[in-house]
Amino acid sequence: MRILASDEYEGRAPGSRGETLTTGYIREQFERLGLEPGNHGEWFQTVPMIGITADPDTTVRIEQDGKTLSLPIGEDMVIGSARGEAEIRVEDSEMVFLGYGVDAPEAGWNDYAEDVRGKTVVVLVNDPGFHAGNPDLFEGRRMTYYGRWTYKFEEAARKGAAAALIIHDDEGAGYGWDVVRNSWSGEQFELPPELDPAPRLPAQGWISSAQAEKLFAAAGTSLAAMREAAGQPGFRPVPLQAKFSTTIRSTIRHAESRNVLGLLRGSERPDETIVYMAHWDHLGKHPDLHPDGIFNGAIDNATGVAGILEIAEAFVTQREPPRRSVLFLAVTLEESGLLGSKFFVAQPTVPLRDIVAAINLDAMPVLGPTRDLTVIGRGSSELEDLLAREAEAQQRVLRPESAPEKGFYFRSDHFNFAKAGIPALYAKGGVDLVEGGEERGKAWYAAYTAERYHKPTDEFDPNWDLRGVVQDLDALYGVGRRLAAGDGWPNWYPGHPFRVLREAQRQATGAQH
Repeated sequence: MRILASDEYEGRAPGSRGETLTTGYIREQFERLGLEPGNHGEWFQTVPMIGITADPDTTVRIEQDGKTLSLPIGEDMVIGSARGEAEIRVEDSEMVFLGYGVDAPEAGWNDYAEDVRGKTVVVLVNDPGFHAGNPDLFEGRRMTYYGRWTYKFEEAARKGAAAALIIHDDEGAGYGWDVVRNSWSGEQFELPPELDPAPRLPAQGWISSAQAEKLFAAAGTSLAAMREAAGQPGFRPVPLQAKFSTTIRSTIRHAESRNVLGLLRGSERPDETIVYMAHWDHLGKHPDLHPDGIFNGAIDNATGVAGILEIAEAFVTQREPPRRSVLFLAVTLEESGLLGSKFFVAQPTVPLRDIVAAINLDAMPVLGPTRDLTVIGRGSSELEDLLAREAEAQQRVLRPESAPEKGFYFRSDHFNFAKAGIPALYAKGGVDLVEGGEERGKAWYAAYTAERYHKPTDEFDPNWDLRGVVQDLDALYGVGRRLAAGDGWPNWYPGHPFRVLREAQRQATGAQH
């Protein structure tokens, strides 16, 4: 962790000197452990990407109630384009408030009841039941994928909107405005359109709650009133009597990044594979934002990369070699929208039907031993049954995440495997500390989110208490060890939306074997 999060590695931005150092280091460690190159004889999987750097002087212009408001990037607005074009213009686009921007036929919910082609949609972050605290709407305060910001932009693009602006609030997003500003500053990355042909908005971004309040006031309403209306069945779009314009000039570069893959080949059933993954990338250098300027990413996610290396060492040194193969996958571009894992799932080095399970390590807590293990997205798959056995041996219990409204299940790389039908586990130390209890554990998480997450202050600390991380790694290794030694195929629990994909994979496998 100390090496990966050092200033020398420059925040591990994809396509930078920091990437060269990082991926080289991971390859050296895989080789040291005696793993094989995991991509058909190669250590790396090349991930094509487009680097997009918007002009920092970009502004948006909103004409409303006879007045013109210009908003620069920064305190109340961030804006960009994922299209990879040098210039994007949106002129006099009608603005409409679209509630939560959700079209969910299975829930009988459609915020897109009217045509929004060419319009600028303004939407709330999270789900329709969130701000109202209504457990009967979607999953209440527990975020579904409909609440994730990536979905908001995807759906607006599918509906033909010219632009989309998400209204930020700390509670609904799960982080402060500074995280939005930091994450959207500097070069942004996308997969080339030919590798990810889903429609992309000309312009997409966020506005602060304070700015949204002004926007709604000028339209004769308020943010509170619109939140209340948006949480009611039958909500209809609300015209804001405003027009949106912007010109986004961007520097475009076509580049490559790399996933790093190390394989421990199974002794009896080598085609059947368990995947351990962690993302190696972080936000790089931004000296214009902070005097330090280096976003070291020690917890996020030097901890996870170090974790899969430790688990790899446990596998290669265990008494009996695993019967199934184990693939250790360090992916890129997680901070850019899970693009490295998305590319791997689209171009897998192992057929998806042969992947037994995926286990993800991301932002491991360094606060000492806990009495609990947090399972993000608890209640999803039979992998949790295996983890429960490991936890019981440690005298620990499984718990769901304490803040399900933050949508962590959709914010890390296991989600791309899950969407492809592969049971995926994302778990780490909980909040009930052996030394200090839940009060101290919750305080640690709150301080991490407020003071370190996506900030230059996420630096390695030699005084960290790593005993809890060792517990977590032992438990996650135990899950993979059981799978690699056996012949079972875990599934999603009955009723889970991804179960049908898994069963289709297994049926296809049965037909071939």
